[in-house]
Amino acid sequence: MNNSAAVKSSEVKSWDRQVDVIVVGCGAAGVSAAIEARTAGAEVLALEAAGGPGGTSAMSGGLIYLGGGTDLQTACGFEDSPEEMARFLIAACGPHVDEEKVRLYCEGSVAHYDWLVECGVPFKPAFWQAPTAEPWTDDGLMFSGGEDAAPYDAVAVPVPRGHCPASPTASRHGSAGGLLLMDVLSRRAAELGVEQSNNTRVRHLVIDDRGTVVGVVARRFGEDRYLAARRGVVLAAGGFIYNEHMLADHAPALVGTDKLGVEENDGSVLRAAMVAGAATVRMNAGEAAFSLPPALVKPGLLVNSAAQRFINEDSYLGRVGQHGLFRQDGRVWLIFDERIFDSAEEFRGPVQPDHVAETVEELAAETGLPPDALAETVAAYNRAAEAGHDELYGKAVRWLGPLRPPFAAIDARRRFRTFTLGGLKTTVDGEVLDHHDVPVPGLYAAGRITSGIPATGYVSGASLGDCTFFGRRAGAAAAHARPQIQSAEESH
Repeated sequence: MNNSAAVKSSEVKSWDRQVDVIVVGCGAAGVSAAIEARTAGAEVLALEAAGGPGGTSAMSGGLIYLGGGTDLQTACGFEDSPEEMARFLIAACGPHVDEEKVRLYCEGSVAHYDWLVECGVPFKPAFWQAPTAEPWTDDGLMFSGGEDAAPYDAVAVPVPRGHCPASPTASRHGSAGGLLLMDVLSRRAAELGVEQSNNTRVRHLVIDDRGTVVGVVARRFGEDRYLAARRGVVLAAGGFIYNEHMLADHAPALVGTDKLGVEENDGSVLRAAMVAGAATVRMNAGEAAFSLPPALVKPGLLVNSAAQRFINEDSYLGRVGQHGLFRQDGRVWLIFDERIFDSAEEFRGPVQPDHVAETVEELAAETGLPPDALAETVAAYNRAAEAGHDELYGKAVRWLGPLRPPFAAIDARRRFRTFTLGGLKTTVDGEVLDHHDVPVPGLYAAGRITSGIPATGYVSGASLGDCTFFGRRAGAAAAHARPQIQSAEESH
């Protein structure tokens, strides 16, 4: 069988199984799609390449970007609206954000939060304020996207929207919210009667003579199985961060970076859709989480290889990472002093400086940064700190403080954790579009295999929010689609 082509239904001698909806991938997007399709009355078969459900979603801290006035926000004393939420997301997740998707997501965010709660996802009504990337406790709400930092604090009213499931095992080593979320959703899918087949890797889509996707070819334990979908196939198999060849072709800045995901995020299902006629968009886009403690970064000084500042250091770490990797070629140093290091002790963890020096000149010699430029950058930063106003980048006063010797620096060139943001082009209902913006009949998709709310920019929680919300819409759309085949014979 040609590995680079879709399979014609006329080549299928017999189907091993027929169901209404096939879901490919059992992370947050796939399980949400399966739940919604099954709730709509469809017979659902969910296929997972790994040994069990969860995927990258289960590895995450569990933050879900929600807002517009959820019960959790209200309980923590915050007022929000879909309009303010949309203003922020359009600015933070762009440029080239799909505004229709964003506005629909924001308008439906409160109802989506209620759906998660109904599924059994717990949220503790407590606000986490410490400078960490995610809660170290079971607190349920935090700022997770730089809403309260420049430039976004001038775009929309700053409101926390990072909703984190209340995991009893949360600690300074990380929240287990993603694992809890996937346990709850997977259990809900099983209760509804979704059938799941693990260790099952989809190799091809099956299309009929009209170009309609009517099933998949999946390999399990060395044997190919031909599986028919009467109403639709939903692809939710993640991005392509673990495919170095695809990265080299589409997102070269991500080649060789520290990958955030599971090895099944290899782009194989994405390629199967592409050869079946699906269009892709923004394949060069990626997230680059800056993996240094916020308690050090926010009060510190970030410079590029020319020893110049390039961003306000109190930005969301994902924004810092994207600017550092994509705009500064990953050549970034974090500079701080003893005061910052000591005051961050509770929240910085085991991180230690790469270089320590008594003077700026010595620090330049240690790091290889141009000494005159570094001296001027530190002096200009100190003047801004003493004046209480960062004219260059708008860093908040509470994080401004002059740097005094002894100095320290961390070489951040290997501090970018990445995953892809580009993928299949879809409608708001998860229909996969072809190169003429026409839906590919019978094919739906959601999650990181698509280009979703985080089009080029990113905020923590955008993936799990996007995956679960649009996964549900894709599952419902597939379940309500007109049957494409009535029997195996009719598909030939």
